[in-house]
Amino acid sequence: MLIIFASLWTCHDATDTLKQGDTLNSTSSLFSSSEKFTLGFTVKTIDGSNSSFLSIMRIKRVPNIAWIANPDSPISSSSSPLLTLDTNNTLKITHQGGDPFVLSTAPQTNDTSTSIVATLLDSGNFVLQEVSSVNRSTIRVFWQSFDHPLDTFLPGMKLGVDHINGHIWSLLSRGSDNNSLSPGPFSLDWDPNGHQLKIKKDGVVYWTSGVFSDGRFEFILPDVSNKRYNFSIVSNQNEDYLTYTSKNDPSDAEPEWVLESYGDLSDYGAQADDDIKEVLYCDGYNIVGGCVKRDRPSDCVEKFGDDFEIKKGYFKIINSSSINASRPASWIGTDTIIDCKAACWGDCDCLGFDISFLNQTIDARCEFWSVDCEFIEDLTANTTKIKGAKIQNELLDFMKSKRPTHHVNGLQNDDGNIRPHDLIVFSYASVLAATKNFSEENKLGQGGFGPVYKGKLVTGREIAVKRLSKCSAQGTLEFKNELILIYELQHTNLVQLFGFCIHGEERMLIYEYMPNKSLDYLLFGWQLRLSITFSNGYMSPEYAMEGIYSIKSDVYSFGVLMLEIISGRRNSSFYNADRVLNIVGYAWELWKEGAGLELMDPTLKDSCPEDQLLRCIHVGMLCVEDNAGDRPTMSDVISMLTTENISLPLPSRPAFFTRRNIIETDIIRWKLQLISINGLSNSMIAGR
Repeated sequence: MLIIFASLWTCHDATDTLKQGDTLNSTSSLFSSSEKFTLGFTVKTIDGSNSSFLSIMRIKRVPNIAWIANPDSPISSSSSPLLTLDTNNTLKITHQGGDPFVLSTAPQTNDTSTSIVATLLDSGNFVLQEVSSVNRSTIRVFWQSFDHPLDTFLPGMKLGVDHINGHIWSLLSRGSDNNSLSPGPFSLDWDPNGHQLKIKKDGVVYWTSGVFSDGRFEFILPDVSNKRYNFSIVSNQNEDYLTYTSKNDPSDAEPEWVLESYGDLSDYGAQADDDIKEVLYCDGYNIVGGCVKRDRPSDCVEKFGDDFEIKKGYFKIINSSSINASRPASWIGTDTIIDCKAACWGDCDCLGFDISFLNQTIDARCEFWSVDCEFIEDLTANTTKIKGAKIQNELLDFMKSKRPTHHVNGLQNDDGNIRPHDLIVFSYASVLAATKNFSEENKLGQGGFGPVYKGKLVTGREIAVKRLSKCSAQGTLEFKNELILIYELQHTNLVQLFGFCIHGEERMLIYEYMPNKSLDYLLFGWQLRLSITFSNGYMSPEYAMEGIYSIKSDVYSFGVLMLEIISGRRNSSFYNADRVLNIVGYAWELWKEGAGLELMDPTLKDSCPEDQLLRCIHVGMLCVEDNAGDRPTMSDVISMLTTENISLPLPSRPAFFTRRNIIETDIIRWKLQLISINGLSNSMIAGR
């Protein structure tokens, strides 16, 4: 964890350009001129091993990866990957024990007034280009990352076709696993003939944007489109494409279209509810909002007509042969609801379906309910009239727990039934889709039970998903107790428990989403928040006392954070009126007395080598030196932490140790009644 923080700060010393002969290693990065994007190596766990990928990332956004150079060619992180622009003008990724991954090669030139460089632009485009040696202006572009998009469509990118070389610009979804970089089934394409966007699944059109008129597309919401995008359509003998620029609406971040693994088209820069299109609604028979209707089997038309009605409810088995699970669907991932729907709609004997998981992953098959089943309608739910008279089980998102075949092992009472609370049993696929595959963007916070995610069902209802962590000390018994207890404590002033989901070892509680965030928003007024803002927990002394900020200010903050991690305590928790003010002073006293090990979090006693711990404390003390010039750079910090044979200088008395009177005067001036409120800088906002 320490090394990750260090590498992030080191990158700010980097430039935006590689010149001939330059290399970029796994701990370095390029930064665009305005520091909107960074390019460097990221690590993902693929098939149990750490692999490196050259990635372009948007700064201050989660998830932040906008482009990957080698998604289909993972490089072992232990093989020392390097990005190089060699003297032959070849831009390539090299690594020990393997062939280079070549991005492009620029032609040789004898013109001394120009040079070949690779530059990360502020648009997020990484270009291999020829530039003027005088003013660095672009003369020719030989290769650019914008010509090779993955699942992300940034302003300035193109969707369409180059008629000269036949190159097609399109988006392709990634696999359903958060770490997966394998191609998914969905694509976003530009139709040059109809001048509209199309989302396809395995080549079949599921959604179209509609015609372009008055600056917007027919089926992209005007509230989203009009305030965020300036579209441009180019059509000539050389190329046909769509591109867009940002309108820079101050209420939102810059646009970033992403084709999700389950087919939805999202704008990660927009507000939470501003999805461009939710393709889960496009089941082949719903034509609302640009969904494309597909032909229905003629025998079904003859038997039932061409109309359907979607109802809420659950199925009761008349006899065991009424379940047909012999036709597994060929899907993997959160897009599976569409496949199950399509299979059911195409089968005249199908009343509905459920999802049966094959193993501990999300590989699965559809389990269909035949006409021999009895459908029990839930009259308390909304009924949506589509067109007619066939029952389709729309409980893809939730199934009633009193269905006799779906009691959950380990949660029954003595009579074999879950208590008659009408708790909802959510399918795993619906939870994945609602939370966007448990994305970091949807994560609200984390507690002892595990992480909590915000989700949105296809019905539009917002939920909070409390997911039992595999590392949690709590187990099935605690899960069962909370499930029963919370439901029996239903009250207008308590958050409502909707139900639960169990899949393999997964245990999840599904609550209503409460948008009011945590109590500190209600308990702390503006003046107290202002005081917290001006507290000095991580502030360097030169900034706190004189308002001077430098590149060494972050080094000081990092040092405080290191000491907090080592001790397992917040900076402000060391306050003692008769002794030192904070963790910096406390660590210094222990250090100079030769008792540095006493700073260690007791829980680390049996797992932390003493020499490593003392070295981390030593580096932390160097980072909090009083004089900014005496502090190491972050690149030095990385070397100190990763290279054991580097000798370390002795630290001197740190900042905020000898200045107690000054600090206390400052505290009085700002009316900080409680020194410990500085600890709030570590708090996590969690709403549900």
